Amino acid sequence: MFGINGPEFFLLLIIGVLVIGPQRLPEYTQKLANLVKEVRRMASGAREQIKEEVGIDIDDVDWKKYDPRQYDPRRIIKEALLDDDSKPVSAGAPAAVAAVAGTAAVAAVGSAPARPQRMVQTLPPGEAAPYDTEAT
Repeated sequence: MFGINGPEFFLLLIIGVLVIGPQRLPEYTQKLANLVKEVRRMASGAREQIKEEVGIDIDDVDWKKYDPRQYDPRRIIKEALLDDDSKPVSAGAPAAVAAVAGTAAVAAVGSAPARPQRMVQTLPPGEAAPYDTEAT
């Protein structure tokens, strides 16, 4: 906490008690207790507000799922490249159906649909490119 270890915190606490003095110490401890209660009340209020607005309880959220360290781009790409997209034929299907399905899959891969042509509009020579003054 703030780079202060145990003995330093204890020393600061003793110095604080000596500076405040025995007359004002009960008053300041009551203020500290009220501050802690207020912070707890605010935290529980925020938790209830999140639960009402989002509809989930904070304790039920799987926080590991949102950890960005688990998303290694190299691993994701490797899994995507090694992932087999072909669906296996069910074990109960006859061999003739499997053979026909296999030849249809090979034929479908061989005749991939043609990609649409990309339309590129070019300006006539000497014409300035359009410029929108309001798009800043």
